[in-house]
Amino acid sequence: MSKTVVITGASDGIGAAAASALKALGHEVIVVGRDASKTANFAASIAAPFEIADFSSLDEVRKLADSLLGKYENIDVLANNAGAMFGKFQRTVDGFERTFQVNHLAPFLLTHLLQARLIESTGTIINTSSMTAKMWGQLDISDLTNEVDYDEKRAYGNSKLCNILFTKELHRRFHGMGLNAVSFHPGVVATNFASDPESSFHKIYHDSENSTLPMITPEAGADQLIWLATTNHGSDWSSGEYYELRKLGESHEQANDSELALKLWERTVELLEF
Repeated sequence: MSKTVVITGASDGIGAAAASALKALGHEVIVVGRDASKTANFAASIAAPFEIADFSSLDEVRKLADSLLGKYENIDVLANNAGAMFGKFQRTVDGFERTFQVNHLAPFLLTHLLQARLIESTGTIINTSSMTAKMWGQLDISDLTNEVDYDEKRAYGNSKLCNILFTKELHRRFHGMGLNAVSFHPGVVATNFASDPESSFHKIYHDSENSTLPMITPEAGADQLIWLATTNHGSDWSSGEYYELRKLGESHEQANDSELALKLWERTVELLEF
């Protein structure tokens, strides 16, 4: 059965690879990207519709949600795949640290705005997380926005930990209404990640001759996203869980803290002023 699948961060990398594969399987894929030219060109290459939104602006996220709701009666899958890492502390037009906003606040807001449509569609939310949640994360609810002693690794790791906690709280609140939520680590993928030249990871990802990280292709990284989008919760995977290599993964000990997940949800709602 064909599904309507919205993928953010889909103009390149694993988002593009997943969009291309899902389109080839007969699904209706909506490509969401930040760069207008790149997004339009990629979407045209797979004959898919596209939307433009820079997650550094929450107003653009709101406009994206309005556009999607106006065009699609069903949204079967929302893949919150867009993400970034920044070398120095940067504040968005909304006043938040950029890593936290792009990787957590923006997908939280988009999911919230599409929530009713997703529930009506008995939909699935797929959050692209990372093993860096375990490596670098140590979430402090009192400093979610990374105002104190900014460190790019901790900021990124915490945002990826937020993705997992967000998944678990989505499951707790809405699975009984038919909504599924799942998160996954795609692997260390050779993509345009860490494009900020000030990031200490820029050279690792963009200087292939000197990189010490063994990287997989975007197609390999997209495997789990495609799997989660096209298979069935309950029999193939479990809602509320975190996956690596199509198996239940182990993340930071905080990822299993239900009280922390609740506090993160409540604090995020306060920051977004719902």
